[in-house]
Amino acid sequence: MKTRVIEKNQDEISQLSFGAMRLPSKNGKINRKEAKKLIYHGIDNGINLIDTAALYGMGDNEKFLGEILQGEYKDKVKISTKLPAFLIKKYENMEETLNKQLERLKRDTIDYYFLHSIDLSTMKRLVKLDVFKFLNKAKQEGKIKNIGFSYHGKVDEFIELVDMYDWDVTMIQYNYFDDNAQINFEGIKHAHDKGMGIFVMEPLKGGILAGRIPKEAEEILKNYNCEKTAAQWSFEWILNHPEITCVISGMTTIDQINENIASIKDIKPHQLSLEEMEVIEYVKKIFKKSLKINCTTCGYCMPCPQNVNIPQCMRVYNEKYLFNQKGLISESLIGYYTSVGGVMNSPSNAGLCNSCGKCLRLCPQHLDIPKELSKVQKEFEGRGYRFKVWFVKNIGMPIYQRFF
Repeated sequence: MKTRVIEKNQDEISQLSFGAMRLPSKNGKINRKEAKKLIYHGIDNGINLIDTAALYGMGDNEKFLGEILQGEYKDKVKISTKLPAFLIKKYENMEETLNKQLERLKRDTIDYYFLHSIDLSTMKRLVKLDVFKFLNKAKQEGKIKNIGFSYHGKVDEFIELVDMYDWDVTMIQYNYFDDNAQINFEGIKHAHDKGMGIFVMEPLKGGILAGRIPKEAEEILKNYNCEKTAAQWSFEWILNHPEITCVISGMTTIDQINENIASIKDIKPHQLSLEEMEVIEYVKKIFKKSLKINCTTCGYCMPCPQNVNIPQCMRVYNEKYLFNQKGLISESLIGYYTSVGGVMNSPSNAGLCNSCGKCLRLCPQHLDIPKELSKVQKEFEGRGYRFKVWFVKNIGMPIYQRFF
């Protein structure tokens, strides 16, 4: 696994880092046995940074990592975690949260500590609460080594935020689809010129840019190079930038880890040719034309008070258009009924939304989630919806199970 050096602290970080947000789960909790195998497999194959956050599993994610990253594995990886900015109401909250995180992680110090999901207005609110005093004090006491922020703001505000403090690192959402959504190359270069490390989250846009992709896009990529996977194209585009330190990928299977390592291990800066960059631009246009909701299915909006499975509702809606699924009994419609309609489990469909707005402040993409859910409801929950779900559950599924 190749590494890249952060100018400010001379840390060597593996080009592929492990995002622990999407660890395998069982009955709504981390499947510790399977997740442990994944983490150890990644570390054994060269990954040396694990990223988590206080919000992931409401602290259980950090607790799990603290349990397994002991002994020989404790010194093999650096830990990156985050302070939940939107929960901070006063200075004392910051110190209390950090101390709890250190306790959960079973560490005396955190290698990379980020202010979580920051935009300029959030940063200004934290400044009034003396966040810089807190960060400086924590660093002086040795509780944190490197200070950063994960950014989810406007393109034209990023540089101002970078210049507000002597940051060591930043975490940004950046891929060939989102190359100008929250940040652009000018912002990346500005941060890099100040010696900051630049960690990239959502390199595959929640899986949208990998695995199954629109047929037209797949044909373009395969016709140019039949050996490259869609994921590899995405990773190469990001790491083609020498300013990027690493990509953080939320991997849930051993196969995903192996594929990502194989895709990333030999990538070098400025590796893509001009022709290859043009190929990616064509593919990007296809995605832009087909993707209806700019959701990465990160799950920050969950849980919903009305039990709406927001990420899954948006995923199925997007897939209908990405893969041109038409017809009265389309794959997307059946997928909607079975995953959120109540056929296989309790109903968690878009129509349950009452526009309470709790999700709005949590979405890193700043989506108007109730408005987007109304589109999903209109698409899949038309006249006779409840009867159709009943029919699939009580007649269709038994027939399917009997003969297939």
